[in-house]
Amino acid sequence: MPSYTGNTEAEGHGGKPLTAVVLVNLGTPDAPTASALRRYLGEFLADPRVVETPRWLWWLILHGVILRIRPARSARAYAKVWTEQGSPLLVGSQALTDAVAARVRAALGDQAPVVELAMSYGRPNLREVLESLRTRGLRRLLVVPLYPQYSGSTTASVFDAVTQCLQQWRWLPELRFITDYYREPGYIGALAESVREHWQTHGRGERLMLSFHGIPRRYLLNGDPYYCQCQVTARLLREALQLTEQEMFVSFQSRVGREPWLQPYTDLTLGEWGKAGVGDVDVLCPGFSIDCLETLEEIAQENAETFAHAGGGQLRYIPALNHRPAHVDTLAALIQRQLGGWLPPVEDVLDVDARGARVDRIKAEQAWLEMQG
Repeated sequence: MPSYTGNTEAEGHGGKPLTAVVLVNLGTPDAPTASALRRYLGEFLADPRVVETPRWLWWLILHGVILRIRPARSARAYAKVWTEQGSPLLVGSQALTDAVAARVRAALGDQAPVVELAMSYGRPNLREVLESLRTRGLRRLLVVPLYPQYSGSTTASVFDAVTQCLQQWRWLPELRFITDYYREPGYIGALAESVREHWQTHGRGERLMLSFHGIPRRYLLNGDPYYCQCQVTARLLREALQLTEQEMFVSFQSRVGREPWLQPYTDLTLGEWGKAGVGDVDVLCPGFSIDCLETLEEIAQENAETFAHAGGGQLRYIPALNHRPAHVDTLAALIQRQLGGWLPPVEDVLDVDARGARVDRIKAEQAWLEMQG
């Protein structure tokens, strides 16, 4: 039987009912060091949603090989993109969260929910964020994974973490969960706007590549919709930019291991383009809401070198949407739509005060009985 946690203070008997929105991103190490990467990768790669391999076999591979070799290599990569403020993913995610919170407050005023940032792995830890909200009287929770396209390895892992935490709570909040926003008009419009601004500043390259994060091909064959949603995003963006299929290409990056992943592969495609003498190429990564290691180091540095060394022109990376206004507007509008029917709060001040008084009375009675017995 589960052991349910909570007491009068933790469950918020005397507090005002709280509605909260939690934006969730993947996570990041605390520092670009091997020890920090070992902790982070140990948490990330242990998630069965991320690596769908029999647990006993994967445990041996993870602890016997990967965590002995990969942390140092990953630390060197993180060091290339680390800033004075810290991890680009954390800094950018917090900036986006703050901007969305301000936009929602401006629209809803006193009825606006609390908006917080959490990470699936690393800090701010998702469980700790949820526990903090519980102590403040959480009654309604909207979870927004910052992954435009759904995948079991990302979005579903957030759902798992949230529900695993809530399983230990005695008083559950109402829960809503956004699974994707890959075809939201505001999202497509924000992507198109970012491409046009890039072209206005740098000129237009010979080709536009959309590089999405890859997943093993068997995930697709087992029912994951990620690949299809990436294709829909690409089609809608191509229509918005009025490009032909010969002017915009879709590829997939960040593969690891030996099994087939979604294709075509970004790095191999760029190598082929370089050998064919393709000139300047613009690369956009629509699956990443915030710039991170995979965009700033893998694409803008490593793949740019691959393309140039193969004989190509310049690879010009188009930044992620980050906290640009159109992205903020899209997420704020999505949140407001999902909050429909939840405002105003269920209980007014009199309800809260009465409940708190009842609990205090029962506590006093219990204390008196314990003294007598």
